[in-house]
Amino acid sequence: MSKRLPVLHLASASPRRAAILESLGIVFTAAGTDIDERRREHEPAEALVLRLAAGKAAAARLSHAGPVLAADTEVVVDGEVLGKPQNRDDALAMLLRLSGRRHQVMTGVALSWGENERTALSVTEVMFRDIRPDEALAYWQSGEPCDKAGGYAIQGRGGAFVEAINGSYTGVVGLPVFETVALLGQAGIDIFKERS
Repeated sequence: MSKRLPVLHLASASPRRAAILESLGIVFTAAGTDIDERRREHEPAEALVLRLAAGKAAAARLSHAGPVLAADTEVVVDGEVLGKPQNRDDALAMLLRLSGRRHQVMTGVALSWGENERTALSVTEVMFRDIRPDEALAYWQSGEPCDKAGGYAIQGRGGAFVEAINGSYTGVVGLPVFETVALLGQAGIDIFKERS
């Protein structure tokens, strides 16, 4: 049996996004990209995640000839994009702000191939239970929230705070399967078709 060749490049260093692609049976290469991820003045969160996903895909296309997939995820509460925590105090403030409330997780996905580029948006509503200050501190000390949008990871210990979600679990993790598979199909990559 011959080794299957990569059909896609993932413009991300995220092990979570890579694991989702692997679960779909897709052979791919992966590497992070370096773009300016600052939010523009008055830029809606939906536009931000789509712009950043497209920007990451475009940057990776400079060194990859085949299809390139990229994504960006943000946590939004009261219309404010929380971003990744800068330090302990920032993370604790985020967690306590999300405590006992609903928020949105938005993930933009972009696929670039040939002369084509397509994007898709996943929006999921997440409800947190009440979080005690000592729990928030212990969670920060675990190291898990350090590089996560909104200061938590639903697929890790942070999942203990999640009372309910309405939308895409994989979108909250960082790569929504439904939207991703739809984009891949437009580029002729069918996850249900055997490839050699």
